[in-house]
Amino acid sequence: MSKINIQFSRFSAFYSPLIVTMAGGFLKAEGLDHEWSNSAVGTSAVDALVDGSAHVVQSAPSQGFLALAKGLTPPEVHFAQVNEMDGFFLASQQVDPSFSWDKLNGAKVIVDQTSVQPLSMFKYACFKQGLDFEKLQIVNAGSGAEMINAFKEGKGDYIHLQGPAPQQLEYDGAGHIVAAVGPAIGPCAFSSLAATREWLETNMAKAFTRAYANARSWLISNPADEVAHSLASYFPDTHRSVLGSTIAYYQKLGNWTPHVDITKPAYEAALDVFEHTGRIMTRPKYEDVIAPPPR
Repeated sequence: MSKINIQFSRFSAFYSPLIVTMAGGFLKAEGLDHEWSNSAVGTSAVDALVDGSAHVVQSAPSQGFLALAKGLTPPEVHFAQVNEMDGFFLASQQVDPSFSWDKLNGAKVIVDQTSVQPLSMFKYACFKQGLDFEKLQIVNAGSGAEMINAFKEGKGDYIHLQGPAPQQLEYDGAGHIVAAVGPAIGPCAFSSLAATREWLETNMAKAFTRAYANARSWLISNPADEVAHSLASYFPDTHRSVLGSTIAYYQKLGNWTPHVDITKPAYEAALDVFEHTGRIMTRPKYEDVIAPPPR
C-alpha cells in the first residue's frame, strides 16, 4: 500500500473534509496509507511540498496569488477546495439574538491576525455590511489561545474565531456566537488543497482525489453527531457535543459544497477581498494559481 503524506497549515474542525478523508477509511479504500502533520510555527505547509516531506498540503489560493502579486513563482498549485466560504465566527460577551453588524461600531473586537487571510476577510465582511473598519477598536491579542484568554479577561466585546473555538466558548458559558463571517461575504475560494503540478500527474494523486471526493460526499450527507464520532480521536481535547455543534454549523452554512473543483467565480471573489484590502494591485490569472483536480 502506497503512503501519502499530508500536512495541515492550520488544524481545526473547519478542515473536516480533509480530516474525514483520513479518519473515515476513504484513503485505504483507494489503496493508500497515510501520515499527517501540522506545519511548524513560523513555516508554511507549502515548504513541505518543496522539500518533499508532503504530497498534499492544506493551504489557501491566496497563498498562490499573493506570491504572484509579489513577482514570485509559487511552487504549488491549488487543485481542490476545502471550504468555499470563510469559516470564522463572531462571539459576544453577551447573548444577543438581535445582533446586527453595526453594533461593532466603536466596540472592542479581538480579531485573528495570525495570518493575512482571516484579517483580510474580516475587513471585507465589514465593508460588505456597510461598516467603516477604522471605527472598530481592533485588538491584536496574539495566538488563538491568547485571544481566548484576553476575551475571558474582558479585553474585548467581541472575538473573531474559527470553529470549534467559539462553540467551546459557548459550551463553557464564556461567550455567545452572534454571527458567522462567511455569509457576510458570500462564496469565495477560502481554503484549498495544494500540491506540485508534477505530483498531480501521478496515479497517487488520482486515487487521493477519488478518496477526497467520496469523503466530502459522506461529510455533507451524514448527521453532525455521526461525523463528530468519526473525528473524535483527532480532537481529544474537544467535547463531543462541541465538535458536533461545530460540524452542524458548517453543514448548515454550506461551507462544504459537493464539488471538489475550485471554481473561477469563487477564485475571482477571493481576489475581490484582497484587492479591496490593498493586498494585491493586480489580479493573477486563474490558471496560474488553480489546476483542475486529477481525474
